[in-house]
Amino acid sequence: MGIRDVSFEAAPGERIALVGANGAGKTSLLLILAGVLPLLSGEFTLDGITIKAGLAEKARPFKKDRLSPMDELRCRAALVFQNPEDQLFMPTIYEDLAFGPRNMGMGEDEVRRRVEEVLEKLGISGLKERSPLKLSGGEKRIAAIASVLTMNPSVMLFDEPTVFLDPKARRNLIRVMASLPHTKLVATHDLSFAAEACDRVILLREGRILDQGRAADILKNSGLLEEVFL
Repeated sequence: MGIRDVSFEAAPGERIALVGANGAGKTSLLLILAGVLPLLSGEFTLDGITIKAGLAEKARPFKKDRLSPMDELRCRAALVFQNPEDQLFMPTIYEDLAFGPRNMGMGEDEVRRRVEEVLEKLGISGLKERSPLKLSGGEKRIAAIASVLTMNPSVMLFDEPTVFLDPKARRNLIRVMASLPHTKLVATHDLSFAAEACDRVILLREGRILDQGRAADILKNSGLLEEVFL
């Protein structure tokens, strides 16, 4: 779904839920903000970096001493995929968390420091030598979050984070997300999760913003929600 006429601001540390039916443009918006999909019109600014339409780059080796605007964007906006198995691809969780910093050319001492710091912060130090294939769904979700935190992003982008989670893992996810100080944009169909985990809701329909406001107000408006999902 193409994104059209979308305009909003996010305050530092704000938690925003992107809510809409399948095909409303939620994931497309996240992919644009993460620098995965090109911006076809307009512009946006994320953490002081302005990306304008038409700015696109072919894949190339990462050069930490010569960062383009898109390089900077991809360092500062961290996308957590809907399926953690798409994010965890190394033999161990430690290697997954180390992948990003190593790709930036950091020395092993700094890589180890970042990895250990994130593992401890999220309470998953015991998983570092485990294979992603041997983890539960909830453990994979937290490990996927950890794998992008080692890049020290300023904005976290979550695509349907509660999918595949049982109630216990879902509660742990909410706890972990609440502990992170980052600005967060969360694409979700889970309205109860949005009400509990987010300050504000943006309703998307056919690639446009239908309405936005405080989560407590938007998610109690049954007529508006019916307009979005029916």
